[in-house]
Parts: sequence; C-alpha cells; structure tokens
Amino acid sequence: MKDLPPQNTSPYTYEGAGVSIAAGNALVRAIAPLAKATARPGADAALGGFGGFFDLKAAGYRDPLLVAANDGVGTKLRLAIDAGRHDGVGIDLVAMCANDLVVQGAEPLFFLDYFACGKLSTEVAERVVAGIAEGCRIAGCALIGGETAEMPGMYAEEDYDLAGFCVGAVERGEALTGAAVRVDDRLLGLASSGLHSNGFSLVRRLAADKGWKLNRPALFDPERLLIDALLEPTRIYVRSLLPLARAGKLRALAHITGGGLLENVPRVLPEGLRAVIDADAWPYPRVMAFVQASGGIEPAEMARTFNCGIGMVAFVAPDDEAEVIAALAAAGETVVAIGRVEPGERGCIVRGGVEVWHGREPWEASHDG
Repeated sequence: MKDLPPQNTSPYTYEGAGVSIAAGNALVRAIAPLAKATARPGADAALGGFGGFFDLKAAGYRDPLLVAANDGVGTKLRLAIDAGRHDGVGIDLVAMCANDLVVQGAEPLFFLDYFACGKLSTEVAERVVAGIAEGCRIAGCALIGGETAEMPGMYAEEDYDLAGFCVGAVERGEALTGAAVRVDDRLLGLASSGLHSNGFSLVRRLAADKGWKLNRPALFDPERLLIDALLEPTRIYVRSLLPLARAGKLRALAHITGGGLLENVPRVLPEGLRAVIDADAWPYPRVMAFVQASGGIEPAEMARTFNCGIGMVAFVAPDDEAEVIAALAAAGETVVAIGRVEPGERGCIVRGGVEVWHGREPWEASHDG
C-alpha cells in the first residue's frame, strides 16, 4: 500500500494560512495618528469604525455637488518595491485622485485607500500610509479610512498594490466642465515634478533593456540617484488652483496623466476648437530627455505617453492671463504660457522646433481618462 502523506494534526489557523490579524491591528494603531493629522472641517479623521463620516455643512457648503475619483499608482510601484522606496508612492496615490477633482473645480474633502499585499509588513505599510497622509495634508483632504488586505497566493510576499478613492465637492453652478472655453483662450502650463505616475511600463522596459544603473547618480543629475529621479512624487496642484477656480478665473483645467498632452488637453475642449501648444515655451526636463534618448522615442510618442514637463494645463481668458500667472507663481508653481485655443477639429497639436509632434487626426476619448 502506498504511503500516505503525513497528516497535519495541529489545529488550522488564519495566521497559519498566511494572514495575521494581529499585524493588521498593529498597523491600524500605528497609522491612526497619521490619519488624525489630516483632520479638517467636516471630518475628524478617526479610524477604526465601519465607515467614515463627513459633514458637508461643517465644511461650509450650501448646495454642493459631490465629485468622486479613484485611481492607482500603476507600475511605478514595481520600481518602488524593488528599490525599497515606499515613502513617496502614497503621495502619488493621492495626487492622481485629488488632481482629477480640482480640474472640475471641486475641493477634495476626504480620501480612502486600499492596500493589498501578499504578506503584511507593518513597517512597509506604515511608510506607504505615511505618504498617503502627507498627500492628503498637501491636498487639504482628510484620510478617513481604508482597507488593508493581506492575500497570500494573490501577491508575492513582498509585493503590494494601491488604490485610492477621493470625494470632493463644488457648489452647484461652479463646476469646471470646459463648456466655457473660447477661441483665443490662453493655455498655461504648470510644471510637473518629474514623470509623475504615468509611462512606467515603458520606463521599466528601458531600464531592463538598457541596463540602467538605478542606484548610481543619474547621468543628467550627478547629485541624485537615478531611482530617486524616476520616483519623484507626483505634484499636487489643489491649493494653487482651487482659489482661482472659485474666483472664476479659470475656463478649464486638464490634468496631464496617461495619454500625455495629446489626449488629456482635448478632453476639456468643446467641439470645433483645438489647442495648439508650443513645446519650446518651457524647458524640457532632463529626466524626460534621458528617457527619450535612451529609447529613441519619437516626439509624438513622448507627448502621448508622458507629461513632458507639464503636469497641469489651465485655460484662461486673455484678459486674465497675467493675473493668473502671477497668482500661480505666488502659490509656488512654475508656470508658463504654452499655447492658445483656435478654431478647428477638436484635438491638440504640439509643436517643437521645426517638428510637429502631433498630426491633425481627431482625438478619440480613452476609457481610463
């Protein structure tokens, strides 16, 4: 008779299956002060309940519309995990959501996160959530809750994934929809802080194929390691833009994420209008030039994949251009006039030097925005 495998005679436990409730409880205790530090009118940011409350009246709203956004960090996380750089990805997570709210004129009010991993490391998770709390502080929203999911078998032990959910509000009639954009409106570009959180599948492919030395000084900046330049957190523009939106000084805003300038700028254009952008109007970031040169990437591909140094585009009336530039500069933004709105087929043309970065084919909406 064939020998049977030894039988487990010990009682089965959840921890024995790879999930530690104790570690999860320890994480909640560790991050509670981080969440509490993000408290704002309308939310006390306490953790531990089954849900988080927010009081719109206490936040000062009379007749608000709620605006919601959710997003992730994408494969930038792979670089961060492999390099042990967990502190900035939480800021990226908040930025990707909060910036999507402010482009609609909405104030981010509260944020929830989803952290899924193979095996919970409280040290790693606390660093990630500390970044989320810092992003919430920068955006002015409260971290009111979240979910930590330890899922052995779904993820490798050292791996994790992030998703964020942000809710904001704007008074009825004050939302930015793009309907107010007119011919001859000016386009103002707000500088990005680097690659932000898009194009990293291409970046990682280049890093592997070209043998980039990530833990050595960058060729374009000997004062920084290449990995740190690539993982620079996404800039959060909420505090700079919200006062101008509320003052009626902005016709529209476009957050330059996946799809780059070419696909995000037209999303706020009415039919019959196109944006024409002069790529020579702002300095091309050295990290972008490095990526482009490493892969021999065509200009149109750069403009469709990366922000190319512009993280947000503001549409303003010609008479408001100087005032808005001054206000944004005073708020700490690097801002430059980069183009204008013209009659034509809805789309975006980016010109640099003698090259036309983008032909005149019509823009088509993408699902992921």
